[in-house]
Amino acid sequence: MTPWKTLATVATGEGALQLRQRGAREFLIVIDGRVLMTSNDRRSEQALATLACRDLASARPRVLIGGLGMGYTLRAALDALPATAQVTVAELTPAVEDWCRGPLAALTGGALQDPRVEVVIDDVARVIAGAPRGHYDAIVLDLYEGPHAATQRTDDAFYGRAALARSRAALAAGGVLAVWSEEPDEAFARRFAAGGFTVEMHRLGKSRTHIVYVGRRREER
Repeated sequence: MTPWKTLATVATGEGALQLRQRGAREFLIVIDGRVLMTSNDRRSEQALATLACRDLASARPRVLIGGLGMGYTLRAALDALPATAQVTVAELTPAVEDWCRGPLAALTGGALQDPRVEVVIDDVARVIAGAPRGHYDAIVLDLYEGPHAATQRTDDAFYGRAALARSRAALAAGGVLAVWSEEPDEAFARRFAAGGFTVEMHRLGKSRTHIVYVGRRREER
């Protein structure tokens, strides 16, 4: 079997982030020895973006994606959105953008070259907090692991009550917050619904437990 080759390594607070390649088009992104994503399994990323973007009412939708990864979520969002859309991708690690413009670009048909796309090197939580009220039609969080037992504290930057309130404030009326999760999280689902969203849970595939939560901003009466 062809061995994996490490193309690049970046130090992060969670350990070494690596891009690995085997053959012409097979890639891994690994952090501290753990596989974060693989080019051979993109279904959950594609489902996340498609579910978030397919029913947006605006003629000129504005979409924020948290996390670039290999670019599959972005590619699926672009495929679901009209030519008038504006897509901002918030990515914390500059090297990931470099990888998606370089060795990974062919996987997504050069998604980052699409004129609808802007990449911001920043924490998506800060981007959401700094957004004008009602600015986005959809916010898509494709982050490492998603909600799980360790994110249950009320001040969690992405999935806590205050974070959900900030996301809701940044969304237009009827806007969508879509969240990728490695596994079901009932506590998060309850908190999500209590935060002013009508929530659906989509289980992806039979052999894996990946989940997409889709919440549509509910208007208060």
